[in-house]
Amino acid sequence: MAPIPEDYIRPRLVLVTTPLADGDAAERLRAALSGGDVASVLIDRAGREDAAFQDLAETLVPIVQEAGAAAIVVDDSRCAGRVRADGLHLTGGDIEALAESVERYAPKLIVGGSGFETRHDALEAGEKLPDYILFGRLAADVADEPHRKDLAMAQWWATIVEIPCIVLGGRSLESLPLAIETGAEFIALSAAVFEEGADPAERVAAANAAFDADAARTAA
Repeated sequence: MAPIPEDYIRPRLVLVTTPLADGDAAERLRAALSGGDVASVLIDRAGREDAAFQDLAETLVPIVQEAGAAAIVVDDSRCAGRVRADGLHLTGGDIEALAESVERYAPKLIVGGSGFETRHDALEAGEKLPDYILFGRLAADVADEPHRKDLAMAQWWATIVEIPCIVLGGRSLESLPLAIETGAEFIALSAAVFEEGADPAERVAAANAAFDADAARTAA
């Protein structure tokens, strides 16, 4: 077998908790994390009031950290601090808010953002030196395949920018090759792992198997 090219990056999995219900969120997330390699988990408010989100984050952050992944709270810096999360993710596409968070919280916290819809805005966001940029809107993975615009942005970014990017995958694992082909360092899955009736551990294992298969094809 030929060596894998030096510029090849095997993507890693990021989980997004949006579909999880309070009643079984801990059980389903713990199952997902048992299924294989997960780099980080974005803990999404998903419409909860402050107190409910605080309770959810307090429950989930230790589970994520015990599994060796980074627990990243979405859009709530105070909550991130209270629950001792590893990071903060901002979804608003606000470049100045991202810059302020990087200045205030990095490097103690991982700081990343999403919502940058144009190449110009994405590059401006990148100039603020976040730890990553995510292409895709949380809760928007309603189709089997990722959004074509997100794929195009991730592929463009991965080609020219050193800051890592995450691309949001679709709700079907069959579409993972489309996300892998972008060259993004991380692929985020939400509904594909946590939709009703899914076995989260099996879905995470399948995603990692797809990543490994791509690495094997690249080396062949």
